[in-house]
Amino acid sequence: MSDTAEHATASHTGMNIDTHRDTPRIAIVTGAARGIGAAVATRLAADGHSVAAIDLDEESCAQTVDAIKAKGGSALAVGCDVSDEAAVAAAVERVAADLGAPTILVNNAGILRDNLLFKMSVDDWDMVMNVHLRGAFLMSRAVQSHMVDARFGRIVNLSSTSALGNRGQSNYAAAKAGMQGFTKTLAIELGKFGVTANAIAPGFIETAMTRATAERIGVDFDAFRQALISQIPVGRSGQPEDIAAIASFLAREEAGFVSGQVIYAAGGPKD
Repeated sequence: MSDTAEHATASHTGMNIDTHRDTPRIAIVTGAARGIGAAVATRLAADGHSVAAIDLDEESCAQTVDAIKAKGGSALAVGCDVSDEAAVAAAVERVAADLGAPTILVNNAGILRDNLLFKMSVDDWDMVMNVHLRGAFLMSRAVQSHMVDARFGRIVNLSSTSALGNRGQSNYAAAKAGMQGFTKTLAIELGKFGVTANAIAPGFIETAMTRATAERIGVDFDAFRQALISQIPVGRSGQPEDIAAIASFLAREEAGFVSGQVIYAAGGPKD
């Protein structure tokens, strides 16, 4: 089909073929060494953004960065403990100096320290709170000035269906529920500066973290996986790319009227 015929067909059917892409921006993704974080970083790079892949160990992000660069994208690996105020400030300064001012932030870094309440140590509680909530707070605070200056910003926080309560995860559930309140407050405070804040709450996603959960409860992962799939209306488990697709949308310019929302990505409805 010729270009003219293709255009005529599109016009006749009422289709609006728009090849416009978002303005290339600088994105930071925490917990980007593997799993959901790696998938989000890769997707944002494919969308045309330069991506800073942050994890506790810079070397652990090498695979993510190499994969992005192999496809012609721009990426930088940065080692940072997101619960450390000075480390976060230094990491954001490095990103701004090496890539440019960051205006997309995905707070994905997280850990598990699962246990029943009577067995949970204070360290187990504090570590989960520090990485998830303190980390998201420190990263968002460090990046928001760049967003305000640009009059554009997209903050995407990773929550979880565990925010609704989950046995053996009082620390994780509390942190993920807190992430939702944090997100809604950011949306209220930063909206007038062109900054949106949203949260994604994944259900069962196949990652190293969910494998660790199966190991913790002493269940074979395949059996664990099948048991959970049997309760998911769409009849399959989630993949990191499923979450990356949502993050991609929320980071776009066209998502500017979506803010303060929690999107449950669980293959079915959640209360």
